[in-house]
Amino acid sequence: MILLIGNYPLDRQQSMQRFAMMMLEGLTSAGFSVELIRPEPFLGRFRFAGSFVAKWLAYIDKFVFFRRKLARKLRERPAVVHICDHSNAMYAKAIRGLPVVVTCHDLLAVRGALGEATDTPASATGKLLQRWIVRGLENATVVACDSQGTLADARSLIRQTDEKPELALVTLGLSYPYRRLSPEEACARLAKFEALKPGARFVLHVGSNLRRKNREGVLRIFARCQDQWDGSLVFAGDALSPSLRSLGRQLGVSERIVEIPNPGNESLEALYNCAIALLFPSTFEGFGWPIAEAHACGCPVLCADREPMTEVTGSAGLTHPLDDEAAFAADLLRLANPEERARWSAKALENAKRFSTARMIAEYCELYRSLAPAK
Repeated sequence: MILLIGNYPLDRQQSMQRFAMMMLEGLTSAGFSVELIRPEPFLGRFRFAGSFVAKWLAYIDKFVFFRRKLARKLRERPAVVHICDHSNAMYAKAIRGLPVVVTCHDLLAVRGALGEATDTPASATGKLLQRWIVRGLENATVVACDSQGTLADARSLIRQTDEKPELALVTLGLSYPYRRLSPEEACARLAKFEALKPGARFVLHVGSNLRRKNREGVLRIFARCQDQWDGSLVFAGDALSPSLRSLGRQLGVSERIVEIPNPGNESLEALYNCAIALLFPSTFEGFGWPIAEAHACGCPVLCADREPMTEVTGSAGLTHPLDDEAAFAADLLRLANPEERARWSAKALENAKRFSTARMIAEYCELYRSLAPAK
């Protein structure tokens, strides 16, 4: 039996929740006996005392109550324990005599806690938490990294002994079977969004308001194109913060911005299909799921020339230094030409073949078998 450990729901780490469900469904389809457990919100639900107190109550849920639940499950002697998100790696220290796999999605917060400029600043308690996470990673049997960039970080930040942890690369698959749609189907799915007029041309950004997502840069790049292109800018994911809306007004583009908070998979698939391009100038990423998702729909991607974004785009991405926003804008205008977009769309579809979920699950299955050979 494979025991998966997922994330605390109130942390609202949607991508990590999707990954845990990918593992559960994929391993079940592959014929494994598998169970997913996670810390449940008990004390953390009481938010009447404010967010600071709620955070510490949530720590009791995660590090006191859940440890008891985990201890009961470990007595059933699963063949492998797989911690689906490295931010829960501290649980590895409590697991004795069993193989432990930890999927490491990025080490940006660890690097930020060490003083690096990764757009993930850490408080004093945050620095302690990141050290605890690293100690947990050092107690794992295998740390499976999503990208070559994260693997390089792991080699420099995780202390290895002769016995553990082994560092491995298992590239992510897609969390949903994104695909190219017929224009009619894609437009029909988007008809429910009144702010998007039928047949409207737009550039897309998918993500949150985290500093490293660089939504300020997205606004500035789009503003450079406003006099030469009549399209819109669609933000899918988090609703824009007041400061971002203010910047849009200052740049004179607020009337051309469309916000689609938290679209479902089918709506997001349609957005990728209809967008001129995905504009994704993140300063840092652990992988960059939206790049692979966009490519699977035939949507060209403009992103920073940094790892792991360049690893994910391969030769199918249009990449530039973050400070060259004029070059981003020039490529965006170029992609407004249907023939040019079609050329990059073909490259995107070919690149997307690398991100097979079945391939990812097969690699994890092989890893499990190497750690828990049949008796």
